[in-house]
Amino acid sequence: MIDPRVQISHVRAGALDVGYYDLGPTGGEPVVLLHGFPYDVHSYAEVAPLLIEAGFRVLVPYLRGHGPTRFLDEATPRSGQQAALGADLLAFIDALDLHEPILAGYDWGGRAACVVAALHPDRIGGLVSVNGYLIQDIASSGTPIDPDREAGFWYFWYFATDRGRSGLDQNRREVARVIWRRNSPAWSFSEGQLVRASLAFDNPDYVDVVIHSYRHRLGLVAGDDSYLDIETQLASLPSISVPTITLDGGADGNFPATDGSHDAHLFTGWREHRTVANAGHHLPAEAPRAFADAILAVAETPGDGAGTP
Repeated sequence: MIDPRVQISHVRAGALDVGYYDLGPTGGEPVVLLHGFPYDVHSYAEVAPLLIEAGFRVLVPYLRGHGPTRFLDEATPRSGQQAALGADLLAFIDALDLHEPILAGYDWGGRAACVVAALHPDRIGGLVSVNGYLIQDIASSGTPIDPDREAGFWYFWYFATDRGRSGLDQNRREVARVIWRRNSPAWSFSEGQLVRASLAFDNPDYVDVVIHSYRHRLGLVAGDDSYLDIETQLASLPSISVPTITLDGGADGNFPATDGSHDAHLFTGWREHRTVANAGHHLPAEAPRAFADAILAVAETPGDGAGTP
């Protein structure tokens, strides 16, 4: 439990009944913290108290296919595509009537945040994203990268096969263990941390959502037709105009730290890039103070909510 004193909340949002934590003062500036794969809300166990101390209302939802979050309709496709993640996040913001929340995340959660920030800048107060601009260029998914990094993405290819689907189903925790080690080679996580996170993988939709996510991003399967319009917009790689801080971990095993220049053209508002020494891909858990400080800095950036200082 991210805070043993607080019960998990639920809200109907779009296609989902979302399980989430609602922490801190209800009247505080809202921050939505978004976890990745294969992780869960406990990525923010040490970030949340820092933000609460600063007066923020902190909302930490479980993504589709994770933990207590459930689909409302058995007939809804268990899509894991980026448009679905973005639509889920926007529906969550609407359901809770959040006014210009700051969105902060990494991996899948960072991608959802980037989607909403790009397509709905008037709804968002700011963005913190690990590894920069995370909207997928699916049209270019067949272009290879260097072999060492390809090896780090072994699970992309594994999940493209029936064997990989069965392997994920049978070995949810152990697949996560291997990915955690590769993603964050300097992070000495405990067995208890892995066990705690892996409880979220018992969700009945976990395997379907994960497999679809990785097959869709490689162009191997079609997306859910209900998100076609969003995917069409994302295909143009829309720019992000809200105030943004991007973070790279200096010890990220799969995403080497950069100076941020490679995607600078995709941020058209105020943007600052920071490298966090000794942190890996699971940056909020490995460097909670640095992650929280980035949120505080975005919150202090004067602007109109759409990226104009």
